[in-house]
Amino acid sequence: MPYDVMGPLVVVAVLGLLLLFTRWAFTGRASAAPSPVDDGLLTRVATLSRRESALQLRALLSDAGIRSTVRFPGAHRAEVLVFPEDADRARALAAAFPGGG
Repeated sequence: MPYDVMGPLVVVAVLGLLLLFTRWAFTGRASAAPSPVDDGLLTRVATLSRRESALQLRALLSDAGIRSTVRFPGAHRAEVLVFPEDADRARALAAAFPGGG
């Protein structure tokens, strides 16, 4: 092979190897196993199937002076979380909440 063709072929081969290496190095292998859910400082008080119901429960908790948040871990699933010191009151309100489905 003439030397004027050999240079570009080496460049293409090196770039191809770099591409393969970066694809291997940056694939999501570590994220294949789901990590356990960490609620941090919060306690789950209700799991609902509708987003609207979870937001209504959150508004009810807010009216009662309870700080809360809503997490959506999957389709048709909403979790209402509160601080541990408010968990008992929040569970009592959630149990009486009519939008539980």
